[in-house]
Amino acid sequence: MHVADQRRGARADLGWLKDHAWPLWLAHGIDRKRRAFHEYLDLASLTCAAPFRRLRVAARQTYVFSKAAGHGVPGALEAVALGLDFLNGPARLAEGGFAWRFDLDNRPIDRTRDLYDHAFVLLAFAAAAPVVGADAVRRDARALVDFLARHFVHAAGGYEEGLPSAQPRRQNPHMHLFEAVLAAYDAFGDDIYLATAHELAALFLARFFQPREGALVEFFDAALRPQRDANRFPVEPGHHYEWVSLLDCYARVARPSEPLATDLTSASDCLLGFANSHALDRCTGLVVNGLWSDGAVRDGGFRLWPQTERVKAAARRRDGNLSRAVTALERHFAGVPVGLWIERMDAEGRASGEAAPATSLYHLTAALTEDAVARGKADGAGAAYANATPA
Repeated sequence: MHVADQRRGARADLGWLKDHAWPLWLAHGIDRKRRAFHEYLDLASLTCAAPFRRLRVAARQTYVFSKAAGHGVPGALEAVALGLDFLNGPARLAEGGFAWRFDLDNRPIDRTRDLYDHAFVLLAFAAAAPVVGADAVRRDARALVDFLARHFVHAAGGYEEGLPSAQPRRQNPHMHLFEAVLAAYDAFGDDIYLATAHELAALFLARFFQPREGALVEFFDAALRPQRDANRFPVEPGHHYEWVSLLDCYARVARPSEPLATDLTSASDCLLGFANSHALDRCTGLVVNGLWSDGAVRDGGFRLWPQTERVKAAARRRDGNLSRAVTALERHFAGVPVGLWIERMDAEGRASGEAAPATSLYHLTAALTEDAVARGKADGAGAAYANATPA
């Protein structure tokens, strides 16, 4: 890393992933002896002292290294094989589904089957398909979506939080299942994934999006009624940006009926407008962590992932905001080893100094590969990206 880069921080682009982040995590983020992925990397020592492993990390890192393998990064394909071995080996439960947490010998220590994490397992299978061959993971992906249909569908609409069931119910796992089935449809072409995407898009309009506020509800009771506090509700603007990019992807893939397409476009525009109007800090240009549905700031700190979701939405929309979103994201690269990042800053912009979690590499990979697609199209190189998997 050049001295100038150390002073200002690295550039947030595909080169940062290919030349720095992916190689660094391939070198230091894998427990090769026990064939699993580390939970995080300490910013100074590049080590991990976590006493457990999570399904979420295994699934997200399989996604990450699938993208790296697609870009020809040495060692990435072997990491994908390791991830798939973990998912289809110690993570898979005899009774169906995947365990939630493991000890360092990869033995399940919590057999909860979590919807959010299962969505990422499906995303991992979909992302791996282009690099290992669709037939190698097609059956696993289909079995997973069939398992969710049999065991997770909730009588009041949507899906259970997990098995056993839990409350409050959340939109977030549904959003990531939406992401996963779109990617699975792209990878395998099976109509079951598109049908599930249709159901989730309809659920978004019927329950998650609130037209009066133009905002997204995060938490619900068992009957999927929004949880409010004094007639307002918490808003995570990062999820606004995330839904914008996913709904735009869905509209291009699904070609929904004109009334549905119009309603989804209107809702997506409202989400984007709400976040851009209320969530961008005037001093830093960063997306704040949390708002209320009346626009008041609920959490003025800055986590990494909302910045990446803003980049994805801007890349999808190509509306002139992409450069500003990328510049804001680069604040999270300042003063740390290249290939790592500042996970969170307080409202004054002070870095927490905490380790870089492996799960955030998924957000960065999705955002910066999406950015590369958008910039390629803007440069007239769209044909090279025509088959890019939705992030």
